[in-house]
Amino acid sequence: MKYLIDKRINKPIYMQLYEQIRTDISNKAILFGEKLPSKRLVSEELGISVISVEHAYSLLLDEGYIDSIQRSGYYVCFNDSDGFQHPATGMISMHKQNQTIEKSIFPFSVYAKTMRRVISEYAEEILEKSPNAGCAEFRSAIKAYLKRSRGIEVDENRIIIGSGAEYLYGIIIQMLGRERVYATEKPSYEKIEAVYRANGLKYELLELGVDGINSAALKASKASVLHITPYRSFPSGITASASKRQEYLRWAIGDRFIIEEDFESEFSVLSKPEETLFSKGKNDNVIYLNTFSKTISPAVRIGYMVLPEKLVSVFAETVGFYSCSVPVFEQLVLADFISSGNFERHINRVRRQKRQKQKCAF
Repeated sequence: MKYLIDKRINKPIYMQLYEQIRTDISNKAILFGEKLPSKRLVSEELGISVISVEHAYSLLLDEGYIDSIQRSGYYVCFNDSDGFQHPATGMISMHKQNQTIEKSIFPFSVYAKTMRRVISEYAEEILEKSPNAGCAEFRSAIKAYLKRSRGIEVDENRIIIGSGAEYLYGIIIQMLGRERVYATEKPSYEKIEAVYRANGLKYELLELGVDGINSAALKASKASVLHITPYRSFPSGITASASKRQEYLRWAIGDRFIIEEDFESEFSVLSKPEETLFSKGKNDNVIYLNTFSKTISPAVRIGYMVLPEKLVSVFAETVGFYSCSVPVFEQLVLADFISSGNFERHINRVRRQKRQKQKCAF
């Protein structure tokens, strides 16, 4: 094989192999339907363990780049030209079981200690009014976290803080305009439709297939804004495959926008973070949205969105005058919790627990 594995660098062998194969599939160096070499053959040619190859193939399988056919091997199922020609074939089912995480796993004592430290360090500053887009400390912490964990690299001025997802939905509507047609998944989180209905919008509900929104429904849609949850959409549990995510990005051309709600993806049991449309998109048309209601607690009504570069000035002109709806104290506590590494340690503990439960289930 042409792949190169460098055992001297600080990156797992399986991740090096995964990234090189994924790049070849995305760039059509390996074509749709083509069979990948056996794990043993790759192991022998590259001088690495079969387990490393298996881990790389598992990631490609989980993300919808390849499919496994019993007693035959692994075949590429990612097709960049899929979509807008025919409905999804259902080659891969991306259903994932929703697993409950014990509340006791959250390090409340650490969070409480963080609160006390913020009060001690900032004193009366916690009573000050927040900048409209959010505190600089919090936006900087989110910026660094997104770069480390989500492959998203942006300036702080593109990160906007708000009190939860529903609040941010309303801000996006005012920013993009009520004259547009919006579309979301069917079924989807009920609050999305409720907010659109309350704002008097025209909206469409697009049927989900086994790997995301039905291609024919997306092609026929008159919407210019597509609101999706690519990772384990609620309540269906459907995760968009790699091909479907590429289809969404191809749809978002010109004056079309995608609202990517990245709910709960931090708790993926994969050994690497889920890919985001924001990091993969090239048209500057994706609004990334996330909250801390699942990763910390539903009581933490704090969310954030990352704007495409071309919407930064639009935001400032249309809704930039709104005061930030999250108190300074809460922003500073989360900024410290993230910057100290405690947030990611919590995420990793939950992911390990979920992987253990998954093993026990089999």
